[in-house]
Amino acid sequence: MKPNPPDRGQLRDGPLPPAADGERAVRAEAVLRRAWQEVCGPTAAEPSPADPLGLIEGLLAQAAAPAQARLFALADEARRAGVGDEVHLRALVEYSSHCRQECHYCGLRQANTAPARYRLSRAEILAAARTAADLGYGTIVLQAGEDTHYSPAELAALVAAVKGATGLAVTLSAGIQDRAACRRLAAAGLDRYLLKHETADPCLHAELRPGNTLAARLACLADFRAAGVQIGSGMMVGLPGQTLAVLARDVHLLWVMDVDMAGIGPFIPHPATPLRGAPRGDLALTLRAVAITRLLLPRAHLPATTAVEVVHGTAEGRLDALRAGANVIMPNLTPPRYRALYQIYPNEARLAPDDPGSARCQLERILAAAGRPVAGGPGHS
Repeated sequence: MKPNPPDRGQLRDGPLPPAADGERAVRAEAVLRRAWQEVCGPTAAEPSPADPLGLIEGLLAQAAAPAQARLFALADEARRAGVGDEVHLRALVEYSSHCRQECHYCGLRQANTAPARYRLSRAEILAAARTAADLGYGTIVLQAGEDTHYSPAELAALVAAVKGATGLAVTLSAGIQDRAACRRLAAAGLDRYLLKHETADPCLHAELRPGNTLAARLACLADFRAAGVQIGSGMMVGLPGQTLAVLARDVHLLWVMDVDMAGIGPFIPHPATPLRGAPRGDLALTLRAVAITRLLLPRAHLPATTAVEVVHGTAEGRLDALRAGANVIMPNLTPPRYRALYQIYPNEARLAPDDPGSARCQLERILAAAGRPVAGGPGHS
């Protein structure tokens, strides 16, 4: 059984708690030491302190092209051994752009009155799910802002309806849920729950997510896991206030939680947020974070995120993420007329065709040219 996320209340100033499984911790440290030697050379001095956090931070700092290439090659090797060459395609449906939160980095924050808000009807969600099933997807990802319009009972009914109509695995991302809601969604057949921790620094978390705590977010993930649901988390790279030491804690936290999936993408400022003037996250650093996460979690599912593609500016961005250890892509099957209204960050790229069938064919051609076959089935961890 995977350990529940620990209490991280002293994350900024205190040491990280040890993993519950001592043997697992020993293996992880050995993996990091091997990576350090191969990336930096066998005679390179280890970072100080030479513990997992220090090694992760040291690897994150290896920005020179030859060192990065060696790190990405190691991650690609770990990915191939852990989850194979196949890429899992998961259909993303953004079913509501309403959100009660005021996160400083997010364009969906409640104070942003510029975009028209929307909610897909049950019929529209089911139509998108049937399209996904018809196109051969094994999983649908239902994502929304933290929309209080949907009660836990309504979310559970939606999950059950989608599964009943399509047989697809269902991933849900709808913000923090209480323990009773976690159990209700699990009973409805929910397969996975995605709740990014965003930053492992509790002080920075509180600054960027007013009225929220990192501890509550991790407790929610623990409740979903206890209910038998696979869990996903993740973070942004380049958030204002994030240091390499904090990013190392982000990566380490994903390992401590032993997540089934982890979404890692560069921070992209939205013009209608308090962080509108901040620089974008560094793409190369993002890929290094993906690679180190893959080394520590060889069997987890790691998406090549849309944010990577946006910052890169071409579809090659996602291929770079796949070469750095990612193995999942989530094409957007939200009805086209709603897509521009769901703007966590500005998506200038929009490289895929609006038609879901054309978009899938285009993606399959790109992956085939890269030697990465498309996986079948739901892709459970």
